[in-house]
Amino acid sequence: MAEKTLAGRLALITGASRGIGAAVAKRFAAEGAHVVLLARTQGALEEVDDAIRSAGGTATLVTLDLRDGDAIDQMGLALYQRFGRLDILVGNAAILGGLSPVGHFSIKDWTEVMAVNVTANWRLIRGFEALLRQSDAGRALFVTSGITTAFPPFWGAYAASKAALEALAKTWAAEIANHPCLKVNLVDPGVVRTRMRAQAFPGEDPSMNRDPTEITQTFLDLVAPDCHRNGDIVRA
Repeated sequence: MAEKTLAGRLALITGASRGIGAAVAKRFAAEGAHVVLLARTQGALEEVDDAIRSAGGTATLVTLDLRDGDAIDQMGLALYQRFGRLDILVGNAAILGGLSPVGHFSIKDWTEVMAVNVTANWRLIRGFEALLRQSDAGRALFVTSGITTAFPPFWGAYAASKAALEALAKTWAAEIANHPCLKVNLVDPGVVRTRMRAQAFPGEDPSMNRDPTEITQTFLDLVAPDCHRNGDIVRA
């Protein structure tokens, strides 16, 4: 039997309780990774954990609000103490923040979108780069959106956050370009059947969109030890 693509790898996935994050977590676990599942909702995480374990995989659950930067730092320390490294980081968690004219977003909604979609990913980079450098094939992957190529009306908060995330990830990729083992990329998942999609397009027939499981191969390809792409945005 061929060895699984991620056998022996340690992968952390944010927003892992549902949608794309859950699908990626299950796929990585099926490919042999021990997955660290991070989300705010314990019950939903446990459902993903049950599915992973019933399929023969292993997982560690972390209930954490990504707006809490100190908690992210503490998680980095905990991972170092337990594992000494991190092979894969997937920054998937994001929020929509509603749709509104740019000048009409509430300060609360704008601040929360930036905190979850941008600042939390910066805190993940800050907290886990050293751990990724301890891997023989460290891979960081962030989920962006095609919104950054169109900028339609009323999507100001979400679009600005994803554009900032792309700038952040691409800058980091340029900084580590000469590192022999660490690679950083972004994934644009396209139109996928998720709760956020339903929030943004409530009148849409969700059955017309791809299931999150259909895009997990792109994530797997980009975090595989033999993938050497760096600084790219890849459409799933």
